[in-house]
Amino acid sequence: GVDLSEARGLVAAAGADVVGAEVVQRRATPDPSTLLGRGKVEEIRHEVERVRPDLVVVDNDLTPAQARNLEKAWQVRVVDRSELILDIFAKRAKTRQARLQVELAQNEYLAPRLRRMWTHLERMEGAIGTRGPGETQLETDKRLLKRRIQDLRDELAEIEERKQREVRSRSDHFTVGLVGYTNAGKSTLLNRLTGADEFVADMLFATLDTRTRQWHLPDSRCVLLSDTVGFLQRLPHHLVACFHATLEEALHADLLLHVVDAAHPDARAQMDAVESVLASLGHDPRAALLVFNKCDRLVDPIT
Repeated sequence: GVDLSEARGLVAAAGADVVGAEVVQRRATPDPSTLLGRGKVEEIRHEVERVRPDLVVVDNDLTPAQARNLEKAWQVRVVDRSELILDIFAKRAKTRQARLQVELAQNEYLAPRLRRMWTHLERMEGAIGTRGPGETQLETDKRLLKRRIQDLRDELAEIEERKQREVRSRSDHFTVGLVGYTNAGKSTLLNRLTGADEFVADMLFATLDTRTRQWHLPDSRCVLLSDTVGFLQRLPHHLVACFHATLEEALHADLLLHVVDAAHPDARAQMDAVESVLASLGHDPRAALLVFNKCDRLVDPIT
């Protein structure tokens, strides 16, 4: 069957609990109006009525219309994969750059979905706000959102330029970048090698900002080691785009260490996900040195 453990991990990282049954559907083509088939929508409606959740998470990206139709059918808030990941990122963002990047991604996600804010009025025939003034308000919201997105891009461009100057100024040091799937153990490795005391947690996206620490080698040389945000399969494309600058800091390193959770049942798929993101950023994934972590948890080390 389909493994939903990652979806459960994302829900836990967002600070929520999973209730009720997990429902899976295999379809050759998604339904354009609800993603799921009519029978499956009905099956989930019964489950929603049974367990009364605060929201339903769909481990897929939904179009604004699909989200609207599912919320109508289930009478509960529906959150798709992108929205869930954005929520986690919003909780984790600490630096100004990360906060701006998250806000930019959220606004870009929100822009085509503004219509959803007015759906609660659609049930009332001729309700105030469904004609004239409502549309005017929607246009105002869109214009403000567009302006905010541009402001965020401008401010991020300034920060990125400053960061690139910082990266170039480190050219007299040998630099190492840690990349890998989320929760592969990059922060733990950074702590062990550098003696740093960074936040480490057994959860997805515990690290969001790039952190650089000094690693003193036994021969008295000093290496700069950078830890980055974890990668994920099916990471929302606008999130990949807005975190390019964060990742590029590691990609400019003299050596890239690709940390792999060797004990994870989907280790191969996780490695592929990281390599495809590296390739999309114009970096040769084969140039990275593979580091297999958590080997003590392997059931059969030969495989």
